[in-house]
Amino acid sequence: MIIDSSVTLEDLRAPLGAFWPVSGAKVATLCESWDPAKGSPVFTVRGRYTSQGWTEWTQGFQYGWAILQYDATGDERFLELGRRGTVEHMAPHVSHVGVHDHGFNNVSTYGNLRRLMLEGRIARDPWELAFYELALKVSGAVQAARWRTTHEGSGYIYSFNGPQSLFADTIRSVRVLLLAHRLGHALMGENDERISLLRRGLEHADTTARWNVFYGEGRDIYDEWGRVAHESVFNVNDGRYRTPSTQQGYSAFSTWTRGLAWIMAGYPEVLEYLDLASDEELDPLGGRAAVTAMLLRAARASCDFFIANTASDGVPYWDTGAPGLARMEGWRDRPSDPFNHHEPVDSSAAAIAAQGLLRLGGWLTARDDVDGRRYTAAGLTTLRTVLSEPFLATDRNHQGLLLHGVYHRPRGWDFAPDGGGVPRGEAVMWGDYHLVEAALLAQRMLDGGPRLAFFGPAE
Repeated sequence: MIIDSSVTLEDLRAPLGAFWPVSGAKVATLCESWDPAKGSPVFTVRGRYTSQGWTEWTQGFQYGWAILQYDATGDERFLELGRRGTVEHMAPHVSHVGVHDHGFNNVSTYGNLRRLMLEGRIARDPWELAFYELALKVSGAVQAARWRTTHEGSGYIYSFNGPQSLFADTIRSVRVLLLAHRLGHALMGENDERISLLRRGLEHADTTARWNVFYGEGRDIYDEWGRVAHESVFNVNDGRYRTPSTQQGYSAFSTWTRGLAWIMAGYPEVLEYLDLASDEELDPLGGRAAVTAMLLRAARASCDFFIANTASDGVPYWDTGAPGLARMEGWRDRPSDPFNHHEPVDSSAAAIAAQGLLRLGGWLTARDDVDGRRYTAAGLTTLRTVLSEPFLATDRNHQGLLLHGVYHRPRGWDFAPDGGGVPRGEAVMWGDYHLVEAALLAQRMLDGGPRLAFFGPAE
């Protein structure tokens, strides 16, 4: 990636101004036309959203998108779409015991609505606020109950694959545990054991940082600073770590770039939350300095790896080891090419990564760390790319917002217009949502508004 060190937030003012009308038209059409009986919208085929049964992890992005559109524009129509969709369709996600996706679904809906109420963006109603907070409390406890202990005595939230499986993605579900803890909630276990959601959230972050993120320390011959394994596999009999793996990447020893992006976005968010935690809460977990160092190391390493292994414009290919890249000499040194005939790009990874870079940059800048500007510039460079064509879908007949996203390349789920070639020209639900979220983060930074944070303003 070639970071444009001259780019500023002001340079994004015009692209952001043009973006919100496009985003609004897309989400309004989707929410008004989508039949919930079909399940959740997942990705587009020939420009129309369709569902794909695997796990129900994307519905919160659909309604969360509408809520963020209201946040950006103040248009009450989008608040109504998002609020109605949350009330009518999100309850099963709150009590879903079979997935690791609570942070995606429920923070994007109930969490965003709670945040807007605390920020004074929507009228404060005690019972409505209690409704949102109850959903988040239950969601955090349900997610924390999906727990496996490691041989070292720590643990992790296991993926839908089963108790042996720790996904990189799940770092973004830590936030629902932290929110529930913030609201005074805990997971109640056998014999009325009160289990700390803060402890479980930070233990999951620590286990993920230890096993899913690499630091160039020789764990295997492919160990490189910031490489990310999509999945870590543990022996369920004794909790010992066994091997890296992947479900959606090319190999266990390459980096699936959306998994990398989840790490990039997740760790800076937890760093931001630590400012709300007291020393008394963190002391039993090793203390503020140790917890901060663990989170910051994973955030820095993953962001550095992204910068080193992404096309010059900030949009990565779907996996850094994808075999077709060998036929694309110099692919890191030139802009990404979604129309190539070898490997697809993944714009959704770029949208998620842009937010992670901006958050890490902002956190470091607030502490006078000289690296803050570098990460911020990398985030702005990436965001500027995906806010323009050929990534922004300006065609009104296309339901997606962010083009050239990829869901599951190994299984061949993504639509390829030339019948079996390289997928391109389609959108994915999480890509659209995270582009809107990254744009809102930048918009607030530009306007000097309150920083966008999943936990809202400190109360």
